[in-house]
Amino acid sequence: MHTMVIEITLIIVRIAVGLAMYQGSSASSSNEDSVASIKIGKCCESNELIVDDRCTPIGEATHGEGLWRPTFTNEDGRRLNVQPKFEFKFGLPKCKNNERQWKIYNAPNPPNMDLLKILSSGKLRHCTQCNFDNTDWTADELAEDEQENAKNKRYYDYEFGTYCADKIILRKENISTFYARVCLPIKKHVMHTDTMMRRIIDPSFRAISVACYLFVAVVYFVLPQLKNLIGNIVTSLMLCLVTNHCAAMVRIFPEFGSHVSFLIADVVMYVSLMSAFFWLSSLGYYIWKTFRSRNIFLRSTDGKKYCYYSLYVWSLTAVIGTMAIFSHFMLDTNKPIIADTPDIPQETIGWLAVAVLFTPVAFSVIFNVWFVATTTNFIKRMNTYGRIHHKMKYSFRMFVFLFIIMGVAWSFTLLSWMRSELEYCSIVINLLQAILILYVCVFGQRRVTCLLRKTCNCCSPGEATQGLDWGEEMTAMNLG
Repeated sequence: MHTMVIEITLIIVRIAVGLAMYQGSSASSSNEDSVASIKIGKCCESNELIVDDRCTPIGEATHGEGLWRPTFTNEDGRRLNVQPKFEFKFGLPKCKNNERQWKIYNAPNPPNMDLLKILSSGKLRHCTQCNFDNTDWTADELAEDEQENAKNKRYYDYEFGTYCADKIILRKENISTFYARVCLPIKKHVMHTDTMMRRIIDPSFRAISVACYLFVAVVYFVLPQLKNLIGNIVTSLMLCLVTNHCAAMVRIFPEFGSHVSFLIADVVMYVSLMSAFFWLSSLGYYIWKTFRSRNIFLRSTDGKKYCYYSLYVWSLTAVIGTMAIFSHFMLDTNKPIIADTPDIPQETIGWLAVAVLFTPVAFSVIFNVWFVATTTNFIKRMNTYGRIHHKMKYSFRMFVFLFIIMGVAWSFTLLSWMRSELEYCSIVINLLQAILILYVCVFGQRRVTCLLRKTCNCCSPGEATQGLDWGEEMTAMNLG
C-alpha cells in the first residue's frame, strides 16, 4: 500500500515537473519571438542590393562584398555589443497621400554629414549636418548638439513602415554606402515653382489642349461637307495629338507607378507624336500632288485614297516603333529609371529609342519644307484657278500653318531636354499649339464656321450665300 502511494506521488511530481518545464520552454520561446519581432524595412530582396537606383543581385554587382545587415544602436547612439534578432520586410515604404519618398545617403564626409543608424527598437535615425565621427553616437555629443540648436532638431527617427534601408553602389562615384528611402510630409503651404509648373500647370494645359484637339476632330468628322480626304487626315492627326497628351499626363504623376507602366506610356507618347507628323506629311504630299498633277479629276475616291494613306502611315509607324523597342531592350546600355514610384523603380524609355523615333520626325520636317517650297512655286506659275485648285489653295494655307505650329512646338521639346529652364517654355508652347491649331482649322476658316452655324441653327433664316467660299451656294441651299 505504501509503495502504491509512493509511486502515485512520484508520478504526480513528474507530471508537475514536466508542466513546469513546458511552461518555461514556452515562456522562453515567447521571449525569443518577442526579440525576433523587430522588423526592418529593406528596399530590395534578401539576395539583392541597389546599384544606381536599381535592385541588382549580388552576383551582378561590380563593387562591394556581402549582403547588407543592419548594425543596431541604442537610444543614446551607442553601438550594441549583442545584436538583437530581427526580420526583413522587403519593398519600398508605402507613403500616404500627403507624403513623398526621399532618398538619404550615409555620407560620412566632414564637415556636413548625413548619418544613418538602426535603433534597437527598429527605428531608423537620420542625423543631419553632424560634425562628429559616425562610428558611435554618444549621449554627450547628441546633448551638446541639441543644446546648440534647440530650435532645429538635428536628428529624426522614422518608424518601421515609413522607411526602407539597404546598401547602394554608385558606379559613377565609385562608392558603396548605406542608403535609405523615407516618407516625408509634403508642406502644402509651400508651393515651389517647379512643383507648380510640373504638377498643376502642365496637366491643366494638356487637358485644355486635349479638349481643343477633340473639338477639331469632332468638327471634321461630323460635318458631312468636311468628310473628304483632307478632313479625314486632319481628324487622324488630331487623334494622334490627343493620344500624345494623354500619355504625357500619365508620365507626370509617378505615384501611379503601381497601376501603369511608364515605359509603355513613354512609347505611346513618342510613337503618337511621330505618327502625327507622318499624317502632316501625308497632307502636304496630297496637296503637292494635286497641284503638280495636270488631271485633277482622278478615278480614286477619297475613301480609297484615305485607306492608302492610312496603310502608309500606320505601317511606317509600326515598323519604326518596333525598331525603337528593339533598340531599347537589345542595344541600349544606359536605361533610365523612374525612382519616385510607390513600389519598385520603373524602367522608362532610353535615349537610343527616342533617337530612333525622332529621326523620322526630323526627316518629315525636311520633306514638309520641300512640299511647301515646291507647292508655292506651282501656285505662283498658275494663271487660272479652278474650283478644286481654289479649294486646295485654302487647304495648302492650313497645311503651312499646321506645319509651322507643330514644327516650333517640336523644336521646343528638343530644346527642353538640353536646358531645364526651357521645359517651362515647352509647357506653355504646348497650350499655344493647341489654341493656334483650333483657330487655323476651325475658327480661322469662314467656310467651317459657316457650316457650324448652319448645323447648330444659329443663323437667321435670311442668311444665304453671303460669306461662303469655294462655291458653297448649293450647300447652303441644300441646308435650307
